[in-house]
Amino acid sequence: MNSGSKHENDRNALPPKQAADQPSLALVRHELRVPIDHILSYCETLQEDASTPSACRDELRRIHAAARRLLGLIAEHFDEESIALQQPDFRQIGHDLRTPVNHIVGYAEMLVEEAENVGCQWVVPSLRRIASEARQWLALMERHLLSLKDKCRFSREEGELATAEDSAVAHVSLEKPAEKRLSGRVLVVDDDLANRHMLARRLRRQGLTVSVASSGEAALEKASQSSFDLILLDMVMPGMDGDEVLSKLKSDPALASIPVIMISALDQEDRIARCVEMGAEDYIAKPFNPVFLRARIKACLEQKRLREQETSFLRRIQEEKRKTDELLHVILPHEVAAELRSTSTVRPKRFSKVGVLFCDIVGFAAYSYGKTPEEIVVHLQTLVESFENIAERHGLEKIKTIGDCFMAVAGLCSPSSNPAIDAVRCGLDMIDAVRAHPAGWQVRVGVNVGAVVAGVVGRKKYQYDVWGDTVNLAARLEQAGEPGAVCVTAALWPELKECFDGYCKGRFLIKGHGELELYVVTRVKEAMHQAG
Repeated sequence: MNSGSKHENDRNALPPKQAADQPSLALVRHELRVPIDHILSYCETLQEDASTPSACRDELRRIHAAARRLLGLIAEHFDEESIALQQPDFRQIGHDLRTPVNHIVGYAEMLVEEAENVGCQWVVPSLRRIASEARQWLALMERHLLSLKDKCRFSREEGELATAEDSAVAHVSLEKPAEKRLSGRVLVVDDDLANRHMLARRLRRQGLTVSVASSGEAALEKASQSSFDLILLDMVMPGMDGDEVLSKLKSDPALASIPVIMISALDQEDRIARCVEMGAEDYIAKPFNPVFLRARIKACLEQKRLREQETSFLRRIQEEKRKTDELLHVILPHEVAAELRSTSTVRPKRFSKVGVLFCDIVGFAAYSYGKTPEEIVVHLQTLVESFENIAERHGLEKIKTIGDCFMAVAGLCSPSSNPAIDAVRCGLDMIDAVRAHPAGWQVRVGVNVGAVVAGVVGRKKYQYDVWGDTVNLAARLEQAGEPGAVCVTAALWPELKECFDGYCKGRFLIKGHGELELYVVTRVKEAMHQAG
């Protein structure tokens, strides 16, 4: 059943002298029909054999139909009259001829895999022969098209139809080594039903989850509705072509990260380069070589996974950095933490007027006797948290807690118009907070104002601290004070008496400072309280 016999008598052959320089169209048609005749013969032999697996017959019918279509295209495009009377679009002719041969090669290769899997080895040589004849035909067709382009004085710069990949395809064996199955979600976009069918089947065999779209509009809709790891996008489609689809994908922040491989039966270097510049990962020419196809898909999927891992690592690093910054701000004032991050050190600084507050629980040791550690820590935690809130409300910076003693400063890291007033008001609010505390505690508060030196001590465990005679005296005033009141020096009282009620406590011997007159501040004056 040789289907090429009816085409033996070709008309309008070129003169013998011209044929000597260049094959006549009749000879071209003959050379192109021979491989197709072979394909039809192999295909028909397999179809007629009763032992051919039924699962193979649908693909054999598709191969046969594609081969018959090629015969029709040969007669249509390699005709003397059409060549002479028209301006042939050799790029489009190449596209038209490649599509059926792509179907033949694709279905033949899939049948080889199926036959090997089901143990039907006897059909494999014929199927491989079909694929080999198709590749040989492809190379032959491209050579003849180039000759016709030269004959018709078309510029070579229009783009040669043969690609380096296609040349390599003709020499690649159909033998497929056992490889690990791929994983991922792939969207195949092609307006040709047979191409979508073949490519989807091949990718599913390799372990991929495949969706298909027949147009650019459908592809964009599916990409926006589902998550894909890769898109195989046909470059030439009616309506919205691959270039436009790629542009819309890459301009959408939600879709831009999906890798895209462009596929086409045309060799259009300028368009390929433009697609790569627009963000396409790679390019595959039809008919697909299974080795190249798998390798490029695998590489794209692996690159996407690596990018996702990198993004995940960066997010984790940023999250850890955020946590570190938060912890640093808990330990250090914001300005000090910023200096430490930028310079890896904090230089000690002298401040001329800082309010220093010490607040200590009265009788804490006696209270702790007979209490469980858990109960003590819970009560202490709630009290310290309330002290932190009060200090923040008055603009004071907590420096540290030492057991049951709370230390804060005013006018150090944040500006204060009057550090003394801010510190005393903070101390009085702390006293009020203790009265409402369930532990039934009382506190003493000492406040002093003066020059201090501040900085960070330690390398393994940072601690921001303040030093100086002002700090030492504030601690001594807290120890000399009365429960439920703020203790200050007589030197500070004139600065406070307009805002607070208080009284002179008398003169007391203060360690390191000799005998000092002390005052006790009891409350904010009513007028100040209403104004505040």
